[in-house]
Order: sequence, then structure tokens, then C-alpha cells
Amino acid sequence: MTVTRLDPDAIRVLRELEDDRSSVRLRAALAVGTTPDPRFVGKLIERCAVEPEFFVRDMLTWALTRHPVSVALPAVVREVRSERAQARSQALHTLSKIGDPQAWPAISWALLSDADDEVARSAWRAAVVLVPEGEKSALAGALARQLGRGGRQTQLSLSRALVELGEVIEPSLRAATTAPDPRVRAHALATGRLLREPDTGFESAIEEAKRVVALGGSGQEG
Repeated sequence: MTVTRLDPDAIRVLRELEDDRSSVRLRAALAVGTTPDPRFVGKLIERCAVEPEFFVRDMLTWALTRHPVSVALPAVVREVRSERAQARSQALHTLSKIGDPQAWPAISWALLSDADDEVARSAWRAAVVLVPEGEKSALAGALARQLGRGGRQTQLSLSRALVELGEVIEPSLRAATTAPDPRVRAHALATGRLLREPDTGFESAIEEAKRVVALGGSGQEG
């Protein structure tokens, strides 16, 4: 992007996107989204990779969704391959908000199993939004291979993603209940309960599942 080709107002907004004050950056992102201009897409993506404030990042994503898919989508898809974890995570979050199925091929196994929990969580959320109907079983299997991973928030995110896929996840969950790792078994049982009883809280579901596993049960109805 060549700043000298932009009008003074555009140059000012670009500078404000990098201001030290988060309130100024937020206002600038809102301005870009209110009056979309394809020349800003590159800067919005660049800021997503480094912006420290959650609310500003979310406004940057909103601004990207306000631009034509033909302009924003290819640029965001490229960003999921960034070496910077925040760039990958925010790009995936943006893909889930754009919601265009053309982005599905960008959701790779590498992203679904990314070593960074925030990237993986964003990939799970994006995957369940973008997955074609015929790919849901394969995605369920891929997500089930992450069962038992991380702390409560990471596990909750994975359970929510799996439940979003619906009954197609049941074979993968059944297989996971026989896994050698008790964390995997408990997480699978808790996710199954959330699928059957959506009003159940994750905390109670996981604690009950851990008790079942500790007692040597599978929790599966015969």
C-alpha cells in the first residue's frame, strides 16, 4: 500500500490504526468498517497480527467483513499461514465471521492441531462454520483426536465445536471413550453428555465424566 496515493483522511486513519491509545485505534477501525475501502485491507490484516487489545482486534475483524469477499477473503486466507500465532488465530477468527465456504480448504490439519491453543481454538470454531455437509464426519474425527488437550477453556472450546457438528460426532466419541489416556476418555464422555443434554454445564459434565473414568466405567449406554 502506497500511503502517498491516499487522501489526507485516509492517511490519518492509517496512522490512527497504529496510535498508542487503544481508544483511537478502535475508532479508526470502526471508521474503516463504516466506509470500506479495499486499499485498507492489507493494513487491517497487518494490525490484526499485532494488536494487543481484544476489542480492537474484534473491530478490525468486523471492518474486514465489511469489505467485498473477493478482496478480503484471499488476503485473510494467506494470513492463516503466518509464522505469528496471533496472526493465524485472528485470521481464522475472521474467516469464521466472513463465513464463506470457499475458505474451507484453508482449514488444514496443521491448524486444527496447532501447538498454540488460541490458534487451535480459532481453527475449531472456523472449521465448524465452514465445513461442507459431506466433510462433517471427517472433521469430527479430526477434532476428536484433540480430545483431552489443554485446560478447561481449551477443552470447552473443543466440546462446543464438536457438539456444533451434531450427531455425526458420536462414532468418534465412542472410540475416544476407550482411549488409553483418562483425560481423553473423560473429555469424550463430557462432550457426549453435552450433545445429549445441551443445558448441562461443561464444568459439571467434565467432573462427572472424571468420576466415571476413575471408577473404571466407559459411561456408554449398552
